[in-house]
Amino acid sequence: MFNWINFLAYVSVSAGTPGPNNIMSMSNGSRLGFKKAIPFNFGVLAGCSITMTICALFCSVLSEVIPKIQTPMQIAGACYMLYLAWKTFKSSSISENEDSKSDFLSGFLLQFVNPKTFIYGIVSMQSFIIPVYGNNYLVLFLFALLLALLGFSFTLLWLLFGSTFKVLFSKYSKITNTIMALLLVYCAISIFF
Repeated sequence: MFNWINFLAYVSVSAGTPGPNNIMSMSNGSRLGFKKAIPFNFGVLAGCSITMTICALFCSVLSEVIPKIQTPMQIAGACYMLYLAWKTFKSSSISENEDSKSDFLSGFLLQFVNPKTFIYGIVSMQSFIIPVYGNNYLVLFLFALLLALLGFSFTLLWLLFGSTFKVLFSKYSKITNTIMALLLVYCAISIFF
């Protein structure tokens, strides 16, 4: 029997805690407002849907391969997060950053170098879904979409939080950007521990 309570608790903690998707979503919301930042979130949804499907279909293979690709994935993910941290830190005010990257492609590509996304998918599949449903590919695909939608929901919450406090973040943009950049640096460092 599938344990929905444990599954949803894990998913909520994993998808709801700060990570590159949520931090960038909140940062975009505070800089650009909800409407202008939403394309990034749809990119997250599309990229996460593909990533979760890959995790679902190849989870058993990935379990064997991960030790071989873990270090390059960690390095690529950390480098991208540090790049995002630098861009966030260097941005100055909302009005100056209206044209900055918060597009669909940025959100989409982030999913393929975001170790948190892969860990989220692999742990969900290996710990909760595959033990109960095995290799039923339709069920695995549906769970992959569910995981992507739940992750997307949390990025929207972070976006709403960022856009709600846009005026406050604008007034204290340097402090806000520094905190967001430091959180991204923390995410990049935590990959290795």
